[in-house]
Amino acid sequence: MSEMLSRRRFLKHSVAAGASFSMVNPSGRVLGASDEIRVAVVGLRGRGKNHIDGFSRLPGVRLAAICDVDRELLEQALHRQSGVGNKPKTYLDYRRLMEDRDVDLVSIATPNHTHALISIEAMMAGKDVYVEKPVSHNVWEGQQIVNAARKYKRVVQAGTQCRSNPGMQEAVEFIKNGHLGEIRLARGLCYKRRQSIGKVDGPQFVSPHIDFDLWTGPAPLRPLMRESLHYDWHWVRDTGNGDLGNQGIHQMDIARWILGEDQLSPEVLSIGGRLGYIDDADTANTQIVFHGYEKAPLIFEVRGLGAYAQHDGKPSYRGVSVGVVVDCEDGYMVIPSYSTATAYQYNGKVIREFSGEGNHFANCIQGVRSRKREDLHADIWEGHLSSALCHTGNISYYLGEKTSPGERIEAISGDAMAAETMGRMLEHIQVNEVDLDLTPMRVGSHLRMDATRTAFLGNKRANEMLTRVYRKPFTVSHVM
Repeated sequence: MSEMLSRRRFLKHSVAAGASFSMVNPSGRVLGASDEIRVAVVGLRGRGKNHIDGFSRLPGVRLAAICDVDRELLEQALHRQSGVGNKPKTYLDYRRLMEDRDVDLVSIATPNHTHALISIEAMMAGKDVYVEKPVSHNVWEGQQIVNAARKYKRVVQAGTQCRSNPGMQEAVEFIKNGHLGEIRLARGLCYKRRQSIGKVDGPQFVSPHIDFDLWTGPAPLRPLMRESLHYDWHWVRDTGNGDLGNQGIHQMDIARWILGEDQLSPEVLSIGGRLGYIDDADTANTQIVFHGYEKAPLIFEVRGLGAYAQHDGKPSYRGVSVGVVVDCEDGYMVIPSYSTATAYQYNGKVIREFSGEGNHFANCIQGVRSRKREDLHADIWEGHLSSALCHTGNISYYLGEKTSPGERIEAISGDAMAAETMGRMLEHIQVNEVDLDLTPMRVGSHLRMDATRTAFLGNKRANEMLTRVYRKPFTVSHVM
């Protein structure tokens, strides 16, 4: 991992501060301020539909192509586009799309494990990229996306759309400008009920209209061993990153943004488990991640269970179920959504409220036209760092061992904020009547990192988990 570059080294080796990227697309045409930007969307289920709608509504932008490994889904998307007078090209294989010289920007909404693969191949083909969160499936491949963006002088926007919302921008600046005093703690919350995905007793049927080999991509090609191919891939390590990398990446990004940190944390520890369910998932549904930044810690909490075992009630912290809470010297801020926030005194009095939505797709197009990555609200470096914080938290968790309640508490003794967080999690587990003998918790390895090299100190296994073994021919390129 020593070849990975820090942000300072990127800036040092960039052309010059504020320099522009190439204005020439693969077909050789020079893009002017008023020229049409031709977009291709890869991955048409769920978030991909938002990509199609978001880019199609922008002036000077045309949906030129759509791509998905599911033939039926591709045909349905084409039918919808035909209904509004557009007929984009269709591709089942993203590799054929990369040969299309009439595409300027590739927008990626595929499962996590193919984000880096498709992003880098798009850039190598001379195309700009919008890539969903998390931008990578592991730390190493996220760095390769950044390397490729700089090497090939491509504009790459990460899909952390809250960064384009004026309400969020103003709230972050309010804290950074010291209006609440020194930051003591940034806490991200993902209290989102997730049902069990079930447990099968053998390989499951995959429809013949889906190219399962292509869908699997870099991951090991194994029979489908869960009820649903779609969405539940989030809860399987080969393809997803749990709710930490699914929903939690948004809140992780906001918390790091507020802290102003532009490197990975020097130490990380995770505690949790897949509690209350015996199913085909192997990611945590209950988890705490402690990122030990020097300025102030970043603590992240995942709770996939309800408030009670009998119903679907949600737990919350200071009224927030999914969001960010920042404790400062003179007050605190509650961020319950992507575009709203409220600053409070500790007596509960409101200091200031923030709101306002923006358009992340439009901001991406702004960057494509200007060729200046500083015009992007979520340049790929920012997306990589926030995604990598999720990955390093999961690495600590996966390296952990099953322990007794007393050992769990001992692991965080001496840190009042961590102990308080752990106490609330144990209370939540008890309320949900979880049998910890049946579905045990684990205390992860306490990892220390040299952020300038993106390498853990003295832990070979943790460093191996910064990347993965890739299945040929779906190998993520090592970009220098």
